[in-house]
Amino acid sequence: MRVHELMIYKEFEEDTILHQMTWLMKHYADDSDIEKKRAQAYECVHKLLELAGSHAFYGNLWHCYLTNLLVNNENSYSKACEIRGEVEGTVNQAVLHDMAIFRELFAYDFTPMVSALALNGFTYILDYEGNAQESKVYNTRIRDRICELAVRLKEAETAEDMKSTMTQFYKEYGVGKFGLHKAFRIERDENGVHIKPILNIAHVYLNDLVGYEIPKQKLVQNTEAFVNGKKANNCLLFGDAGTGKSSSIKAIANEYYDKGLRIIEVYKHQFQDLNDVIAQIKNRNYKFIIYMDDLSFEEFEIEYKYLKAVIEGGLEKKPKNVLIYATSNRRHLVKETFADKEGRRDTLHSSDTVQEKLSLVSRFGVTIFFCAPDKKEYQNIVKVLAQRNDINIPEDKLLAEANKWEISHGGLSGRSAQQFVDYLLGL
Repeated sequence: MRVHELMIYKEFEEDTILHQMTWLMKHYADDSDIEKKRAQAYECVHKLLELAGSHAFYGNLWHCYLTNLLVNNENSYSKACEIRGEVEGTVNQAVLHDMAIFRELFAYDFTPMVSALALNGFTYILDYEGNAQESKVYNTRIRDRICELAVRLKEAETAEDMKSTMTQFYKEYGVGKFGLHKAFRIERDENGVHIKPILNIAHVYLNDLVGYEIPKQKLVQNTEAFVNGKKANNCLLFGDAGTGKSSSIKAIANEYYDKGLRIIEVYKHQFQDLNDVIAQIKNRNYKFIIYMDDLSFEEFEIEYKYLKAVIEGGLEKKPKNVLIYATSNRRHLVKETFADKEGRRDTLHSSDTVQEKLSLVSRFGVTIFFCAPDKKEYQNIVKVLAQRNDINIPEDKLLAEANKWEISHGGLSGRSAQQFVDYLLGL
């Protein structure tokens, strides 16, 4: 097989199966080392079955494997096509050349190889029936898209059809981890900073959040401007605990995923890695929100200085496809003291110290206040959530129990209301 002739689709992260299998396709009929070839074939079968276990693939596992290579290969063509679609230029001819090779791999008939090497059980991988297990790599929606794409690629009659199918996939879903996942976290090891997918993001939408219509609308306006390529601001959501700040961020990740929005969660101790993260995402055709949950700083913590430089102040301009969204219970993020308020001179030039603390907040162009609901709003949230969950309790009894709950569970908040409804559902 002509895998060595690939020009655009090269450097696959998981290429051992590909090279082992294509070597067998070329040499299985040779008379020498039959047992070695059989062992290699079964090794490929083992790896494909393990792939089915980890990725929850089903159907033709060989085709799913090839499709997984194509949807994850971040090359000059696939990255140009993500979100934007077809591109012009000579690269299209090189891609057609590669698609012709992949079409040969999809169309390969394993029957002669199975017969020549007496491969009992090899056909398991050609029509694999999966179980209900969850994928350790993809959520169910993405897993199904890949398995369905594998069928479409097998049915493509020409290399042009395969190229068109892949180009449309890149346009709709993107390529690689950024195309196939909504949310990410960052990790550092001896090889540097890595952006890793979060597989199980909560499926919450803005309509699921009862109340807080004005704060939600401000958040939507800023986010829609961002995903539509217009001017938008870094955003700080602050206010009382349990009022839906973090849930609102999760909701926009779900609402605007199809428009190319991705969320990267960063913790305080990782702020020194922000420049490395931005360097990895600044040239992609997605919109990235760097998300910082429950952001606040004590007097002795200096990580906020890294954040200030990244948001605004460093020599390198922040990319247009990156915004920073943060949530906090504190309006000014950095802990203030009475000495700050009174202007006492515990340090020289104390006003400069105060301004340094407050300057972080000023770099968020949009600040949105989430306040705790009053008793009437709290009760309305409880009633709506109970109705949505088909909880049939007389209203007076429901509200009386809800009032008892909030007294001993953190006070009036949307979180308390949700916890109360969850409690009722568990009875």
